[in-house]
Amino acid sequence: MQTVVENKRGWALRDVIFLAIIAIFFGVIYQLWGASYYFLSATPLKPYANDMTIGVWLMAGPLAGVLLQKFGATTIGEVLAAVVEMLLFSSWGAATLIYGFVQGIGSELGFALTGYKNWSKLGLSLSVLTSTIVTFAWDLVNSGYMAYKPGMLITLFAIRLISVGLFAGVLVYLINALVAKSGLMKR
Repeated sequence: MQTVVENKRGWALRDVIFLAIIAIFFGVIYQLWGASYYFLSATPLKPYANDMTIGVWLMAGPLAGVLLQKFGATTIGEVLAAVVEMLLFSSWGAATLIYGFVQGIGSELGFALTGYKNWSKLGLSLSVLTSTIVTFAWDLVNSGYMAYKPGMLITLFAIRLISVGLFAGVLVYLINALVAKSGLMKR
């Protein structure tokens, strides 16, 4: 008789492989998604382009988190996707890594607030909220948002929250449900 011991806290080879797949897939998506940002930036919507498109750039981390359900998976997933994006000649160069880290930490905080015990709707909702707040604070300092008037800042924050909620919240939740239904990530 063989006994199988499940290690919920440690990292298995399967976890690392899934993390690599997520990073490669989203790194390519992130690089391609840059075209949407540049398209919007060439229109009167330019001031809103970053906030309208940021939700897609925040998907790898939460997806890695909900699929792997491990401390650090969210941050590592986002940073590795940023590495892939950068290696694909991202127009933002090495700054892509900094953004990936900020985005990953922002997403990770949501799951941390649950003590890494809720990887479903609550954890994902908190991840959406914390990543929106952290990335917005980063853009206040790094992207010149401090020059905007309060009304514009509120509008940008609301647009960002909707973008992050749709892509890094709802879409990640649906992808996770499909993966769970497939039986690929048996827990």
